[in-house]
Amino acid sequence: MPVLDGIETTRQLTDRYPGVAVVVLTTYADDDSIIDALEAGARSYLTKNADRADIAQTLRSAATGLSVIDPAVRATLVKAAAARRRKAPERPRPGQLPDGLTQREAEILSMIAQGMTNPDIAAELYLSTHTVKTHVNRIFAKTRSADRGAAIRYARDHQLG
Repeated sequence: MPVLDGIETTRQLTDRYPGVAVVVLTTYADDDSIIDALEAGARSYLTKNADRADIAQTLRSAATGLSVIDPAVRATLVKAAAARRRKAPERPRPGQLPDGLTQREAEILSMIAQGMTNPDIAAELYLSTHTVKTHVNRIFAKTRSADRGAAIRYARDHQLG
């Protein structure tokens, strides 16, 4: 691709058209390539070893909102996710959470406080951006925050970010 690479193309497509279902078909099966594509908004990831039937089924699945990860790269993705989890900062315990925040809401609030966008959070937690938006709206309601800035102040005041 002469002007943009696949990752940046995916990022721009999903930013401009949030409902678009991007399916990556590539020769790259390393964890950085996979994670970069998913963080950019790709819904599915196949290697060029996939046959026509797999590609067709993946396209149909992506169009209905499902994600498909090539079997050849699943182990790589699971290994990368496990490595990230080991590096992740300790999360607050449920008994320590203020204002009825759930564990997941506290985790997302912490990520907001780190400057992450909803698509970044979705990719990091392997959630849809719609699910992240729902959590963010609940966080705003529970913390009585009008915007991300207020939520960040709340997170810092409560040692959540």
